[in-house]
Amino acid sequence: MLLTDKIRQTIRDVHDYPKPGIVFKDITPVLANPALMNEVVAALKAEFISQNIDAVAAVEARGFIFGSILARELNCAFVPVRKAGKLPYKKRSQSYNLEYGTASIEMHEDSIKPGSRILVHDDLLATGGTAGAAASLIKSFGGIVAGFSFLINLSFLPGQQNLKDNFGVKPHYLITY
Repeated sequence: MLLTDKIRQTIRDVHDYPKPGIVFKDITPVLANPALMNEVVAALKAEFISQNIDAVAAVEARGFIFGSILARELNCAFVPVRKAGKLPYKKRSQSYNLEYGTASIEMHEDSIKPGSRILVHDDLLATGGTAGAAASLIKSFGGIVAGFSFLINLSFLPGQQNLKDNFGVKPHYLITY
């Protein structure tokens, strides 16, 4: 069976979460399957292993799971991208629109070195707001957005096109809905 089929069969749809009309793509069943997790990480690593990535900037909270493993596999730094108010040290923030509201994310001021090649990772690409905000923060530090990595792309939303148009990088993802 193809990896895309395994992931698609394992992800759970949760209707009307976090608000009515939203179908939340729950990756926790994937996390409960060690063999599938290994396949997912191997597929993500294969896409970026030759791109000289200096750090993986992963978005809280579900992005941390595969983002930290991917950073280890790529032998590079891990940069947590947190929700506003969660980081204890000097930080920089960026606001953005979600498909169902607005939010802000933050990174520590010393997390990105100028000229570093950074891979942005999250579990799901919808409108591209969160990943785009992370990319904007990376650029504000003088970092280079080397790629975008996701498990899931919601193709009925404009995230893929928004990231490509705004950052010149085509996002990589394992499955699409």
